[in-house]
Amino acid sequence: MSARLDGQVALVTGGASGLGRAIVARFIAEGARVAVLDRSAEGLAALETEFADSVVTHHGDVRRLADHQAAVAKTTDSFGQLDCMIANAGIWDFLTKLVDLPEAHIDEAFDEIFHVNVKGYILAARAAAHALAQANGSLILTISNAGFYPNGGGPLYTASKHAAVGLVRQLAFELAPHVRVNGVAPGGIATDLRGPAALGIDGRSIGDTGLLDGAAERLPIAHVPSAEEYAGAYVFFAARQDNIPATGSILNFDGGIGVRGFATPHGGQDLKAERTQ
Repeated sequence: MSARLDGQVALVTGGASGLGRAIVARFIAEGARVAVLDRSAEGLAALETEFADSVVTHHGDVRRLADHQAAVAKTTDSFGQLDCMIANAGIWDFLTKLVDLPEAHIDEAFDEIFHVNVKGYILAARAAAHALAQANGSLILTISNAGFYPNGGGPLYTASKHAAVGLVRQLAFELAPHVRVNGVAPGGIATDLRGPAALGIDGRSIGDTGLLDGAAERLPIAHVPSAEEYAGAYVFFAARQDNIPATGSILNFDGGIGVRGFATPHGGQDLKAERTQ
């Protein structure tokens, strides 16, 4: 039996670590060739060493259209086509509450999170749209449980992921019938996901904070999935065999967060506590 992505070419942003890297590995295992846009030169070099001719990389920043355009051009120059664009790069606000946002840095933090999590997706779509249309391909956006439910992040991250939900629907309309656009909304993953520099947490990694300790007890599946366990959803949306009707769809792939019942009645227990700005 052939692999599900035989002959396909994908481009993954944020593919040098975490969920993105797991997607790259799974796509190659399924027969695809993969290009990666990432800001980690070290991570990109490791991909080239491990996957050799099955991968090409471009060092760049998802906040710049020129870097997306260069990555798309490198993909098509190297592999001759682009079947699937996966806009995956993102940053998290580490559950920073509204009242804990430092007033002097709200503008900067908003811009940083939205430029990566929202503008980065728009730029990926803009750079890849024509190549994807030529291949009758697909665009997949990484959303989050925070795109649907509260307390998966603070207001900045949650707002950015709600915006990404709207992008899936709008781009599915605009790019039809030539390009299918869908989203995957994972739950928590113990990866190298970082925070915004504007809040001084760009050096923190969700996998090193202990924030997911005990999370399995709060999930209906009683297990915190690994990045590798999430990657199959992207294969489903990219493959051409079984998902022909799927566009404008988002898979809540989050371990059952939306059906876990009422865990906490309200989130402002400490609202009256003294805070220093």
